[in-house]
Amino acid sequence: MKNYLSCLLLSLAFCASLPAQQLVSSTLLGSKTKAQLASQFQLPFFQYGVKYYRITYTTTGLQGQPDTVSGLVVVPNDAGFVYPRLVYQHGTSSSKTDVPSFNVVQNGEGIIGWLFGGLGYVTLMPDYLGLGVSDGFHPYVHAASEASVAADMLRALPEFLEQTGFHTNDQLFITGYSQGGHAAMALHREVETELAGEFSVTAAAHLSGPYSIGEVMRDLILSDSIYYYPAYLPNTILSYQTVYGNLFSEVNDVFKAPYSTIIGQFYAGAINLNQMNSQLIAQLTTNEGACRPFRMLQPAIVQAVLTDPAHPFNAALQENNVYAWAPEAPTRIFYCTADDQVPYKNSFVALDSMVARGASQVAAQDLDPTADHGECVTPALTNTILFFVGYQQVAPFVSTSQAAIQPLAFYPSPANTSVTLRDLPGPGRVSVFGMDGRLRRQWPVAGSGDTTLSVAGLENGLYYLQYTSAGKIGQGKLVIQR
Repeated sequence: MKNYLSCLLLSLAFCASLPAQQLVSSTLLGSKTKAQLASQFQLPFFQYGVKYYRITYTTTGLQGQPDTVSGLVVVPNDAGFVYPRLVYQHGTSSSKTDVPSFNVVQNGEGIIGWLFGGLGYVTLMPDYLGLGVSDGFHPYVHAASEASVAADMLRALPEFLEQTGFHTNDQLFITGYSQGGHAAMALHREVETELAGEFSVTAAAHLSGPYSIGEVMRDLILSDSIYYYPAYLPNTILSYQTVYGNLFSEVNDVFKAPYSTIIGQFYAGAINLNQMNSQLIAQLTTNEGACRPFRMLQPAIVQAVLTDPAHPFNAALQENNVYAWAPEAPTRIFYCTADDQVPYKNSFVALDSMVARGASQVAAQDLDPTADHGECVTPALTNTILFFVGYQQVAPFVSTSQAAIQPLAFYPSPANTSVTLRDLPGPGRVSVFGMDGRLRRQWPVAGSGDTTLSVAGLENGLYYLQYTSAGKIGQGKLVIQR
């Protein structure tokens, strides 16, 4: 501790030279055409090809020190439009480079960025602290850093957009799967409760996440159930020791031999998470007759955690719950009942808590009662896409000083042969765009007041109706139904 003051002064000097939330670098990793995306995902409705970049940017580490982190940005390959932003938080990483900005080239989870980019979102996928280019041990399922690293990526985005010539509007969509479901809910909570003056969430979908770390996940481990993902237990404990520093002095204070030896190798970086999981399964099966992660723990630790609600382990777990708030934005919690990694009860706890606190636009849905954790990915992403599209706005780029899009009043909707725009402020232009952002119809407007326009000839479907005048933009969703 005697060097504390000098270290603090050095950190402050470094902070002064390295501003927070600053873009450090961007590297184009590659591109995909619309046809390539359609073939990759076996989906016919992509509207854009994509470009994808690894960016690095500054953030704040666990002890308040400056850090540089990485992430993947995927942009629709058409700079002529203004797109919404979407943050996708990724699932558990097996190694330091098993993250979106590195594994995208090996068709890892980063390719989900291609999916959303091809659908018209500027997609951000943070790599998290301790992963990608970031130093140190990754603070696994640590809500505060999951949220802050994503928020800082959003703050670094405008500089990236200025350099690359792409444009976004004020819309923000948030989603993520597995650990990413936890991280997405952490970010959503942070934006709505702490950063409302800076960002506004348009809609969010949280997918198969461990939202209830302190109850559902804790009870799973302490139940002595057979569970084939024992590595999650030490990964969580090591993470919270890294964050809080008060859980143990040595790994064998918490874990019995021979498990402590394997876990120590992981902590030192000698093996990755998947290797630790395989070795722990083998040892538990040999020594305990089945893979019961509870059996790895020292009995004294188990007794202390069970009898003392204020024990540091319980305090750390409770602090990383992410459900005790009421979302304001439209929110979906998607899960599968047969999930073998993240119990579906996490979703029930989150939903009940949010509704009890007054949330009126949140719902949970079982997408497939027979699907396990891996099988739940496809229906979860599919339902997220369908949920988000009802709110998504894509518009032509007007200028580098793109005005905020305001609601546009018109009737009727659904429309049949005509639509009337109400209380227009003056001369301008009215345009109709398909959901792909392509111009379908356009008219000049000579004056102010109400204006009726013919939409005969447009097919049944969903469109964007947009009014532009002197740098002002009004927009709304128009349904054509005959």
